[in-house]
Amino acid sequence: MTQRIKCFLQSLPIHARQLKTIQIPIKYFCSCGIPNKFLLKPTFLGNKLRHLDVAPNTRVARSFSWQDQARLERDRWKTFAAQYLDEAPHFHQRLQRIYKQYSDSFESSLIKIGDFTYFEEEGGIFRARQNEGLVENVLILEDLDFSVGRIQRIRISPDQERLAASVTVSDSEEARCIIVNLLKLQHIEYVIPNVFSFEWTTNNILFYTEQKNVRCSRVFLCDFTEGNYTKLVYTETNPRFFVDICCTRDKRFLSINSNSKTSSEVLLVDCHRPLDPPFLVQQRTAGVIYHVEHWNNTLYLLSTLGENAEYKLMKTPVDSCTLDKWQLIYTVKEKLVDLEMMKDHCAMVLKHSNVLYLTVISLASETVNLSTQLPAWACSFESESLCGSGSSSLGFRLSSPVQQPVRFVYSLAANKLFVEADQDVQNASHVCTVRLEAESKDGSLVPITVFHKPCQKLKNSPLLVHVYGAYGIDLSMDFKPERLLLLEDGWILAYCHVRGGGELGNRWHVEGRLENKRTGLDDLKACIAQLHQLGYSEPGLTALTAASAGGVLAGALCNDYPDLLRAVVLQAPFLDVFNTMLDANLPLTLEEQEEWGNPLSSEKFMEYIKSYCPYQNIKPQNYPSVLITVNENDQRIPLIGLLRYVIRLRQAVTDYVVSNKEGIRASNIVLDIQPGGSHCNSPSWEDSLNEVAEQYAFLYKELGLQNRSKSGKDDC
Repeated sequence: MTQRIKCFLQSLPIHARQLKTIQIPIKYFCSCGIPNKFLLKPTFLGNKLRHLDVAPNTRVARSFSWQDQARLERDRWKTFAAQYLDEAPHFHQRLQRIYKQYSDSFESSLIKIGDFTYFEEEGGIFRARQNEGLVENVLILEDLDFSVGRIQRIRISPDQERLAASVTVSDSEEARCIIVNLLKLQHIEYVIPNVFSFEWTTNNILFYTEQKNVRCSRVFLCDFTEGNYTKLVYTETNPRFFVDICCTRDKRFLSINSNSKTSSEVLLVDCHRPLDPPFLVQQRTAGVIYHVEHWNNTLYLLSTLGENAEYKLMKTPVDSCTLDKWQLIYTVKEKLVDLEMMKDHCAMVLKHSNVLYLTVISLASETVNLSTQLPAWACSFESESLCGSGSSSLGFRLSSPVQQPVRFVYSLAANKLFVEADQDVQNASHVCTVRLEAESKDGSLVPITVFHKPCQKLKNSPLLVHVYGAYGIDLSMDFKPERLLLLEDGWILAYCHVRGGGELGNRWHVEGRLENKRTGLDDLKACIAQLHQLGYSEPGLTALTAASAGGVLAGALCNDYPDLLRAVVLQAPFLDVFNTMLDANLPLTLEEQEEWGNPLSSEKFMEYIKSYCPYQNIKPQNYPSVLITVNENDQRIPLIGLLRYVIRLRQAVTDYVVSNKEGIRASNIVLDIQPGGSHCNSPSWEDSLNEVAEQYAFLYKELGLQNRSKSGKDDC
């Protein structure tokens, strides 16, 4: 069965650190048990490792570069991790079966324009004339004369004479925009390097943002009317702001969006006159974020303006759009998930008490036409409305971590919600979905979503906890077929929606950022303790998984409450907030300081960041076993930082074991360095299977579950 992969790049406002050479004492690479008194004590300052207080006549240990340490870690993985990899082929085989069964869930979105339907499949772009069986090749990646990764997004000119597609360069976040002449299929007309987002305004004019060093600050237009003329349109000079572009749903305006973590500014380009200078909607105001849509010569804005920090739907005339002209239409009570324009209506997907709702508002009467709860099992929403604002229906897919996407359609004419026929919702009916709350340290109630089989004994079941808690972004609840393997084997899956994320709206983010960052740690601790108290597993059978910025809370929990866990799996984790926020020369540090804080702004803030930073608080104790996976070319999570973290953590574990008089089992600290790759690009199909298989083999080994893994048949 064909495996289709949808790859649309999204902006990930996550930290980045540059690579530097460090000097690392050879003692950290040896396991020969040299007494500490004969070894130099390192002090970590910024991104360098320096030796201090070297006594006279002391023989200085040999030093290694970070490249040397990386090679040693790869060797360590091959030898030491062999105990895990023995089981990996078994998991790989089971995962292949599951992924094949649910391969249709990964279909790429279809773009329907005129008589054609465009889609991406198996490293190429194709189109088919509607109601006909003929499929034409538009672009085949293998035919390009440079190393490529994946297709990320597709945009087609209004007259369908040109197609623009962004294609990643292998092992990098940078993408190239390929312009294909559709009148001569597979004819590449132009290639633009270092492109992030792009949109057609007319048949011949393409706007795009330039991405360099993981930042976007400039917008260009390329005019294909006579040759290929390129012009700079906009430059953002404030490094705290990231620039993106998109078209309003009715294609009337192109919006240039300059956003920081706390404020935004939008300029509009009239698509009827794209060569005219863009005009400003409203200059940036501290604490106010807004986004713009258009219908019937009126701008509709989603904004945080006002006393309540949650989003409001507002409107203002196009020719008079200053802040004092904004009029309130609707206030979101808790969490806005998505907004879609359709004909003369606005459809909003909202989340109340961690349950999804669909609300449809008439823009003409400014009244609510429909407000209905979506299926209780639904955790994730994805729009499939690709027909423009004139459409009279809205298509979307609902899913959960253990339920493959199910297509729904809202009909404006019938004012009803329909589920498309012949779809499998068996997982939802055969899995218990439980929504709980845990009381955090300050009394706040933190949502938890739990999945398990209905007939298992929960107390003796292994538990896998998921956490993120940063940037106001919800913890991912998309369908992941590999989680079904865990359910087959009797695992409990728990998703902790801690503060710092956005599950309960903007205030949930505010309560978990800057000087409130430790509340996310308190929330995570309370969630795991509550699960154990309610009979969901026990510490010796509990594992934690996190990725990227979720590594901050995961690493902090390991430092402060190691007895709650037995194993941890981290994917490209952020683990050194303190040193990263100190270095303003890094490309995203100034932007990131709005999330984590500036340690140089005050001594109080410096001490606060140090109090929870995972790297800064490593100490000799009985840590859970840890597996960290990272791509060697990750620009946002450079390898050097994780090498430093693993070195210090492994030494702390060794020091604890040596000093403990009653022999204890030493925790395993493993770093798996994947070749190539980047933070935003998905690994290949086979690499992804291998990575998940290795992680599962690690978890089963560390939790002593080797005999629990089954053939894959569900007995429940």
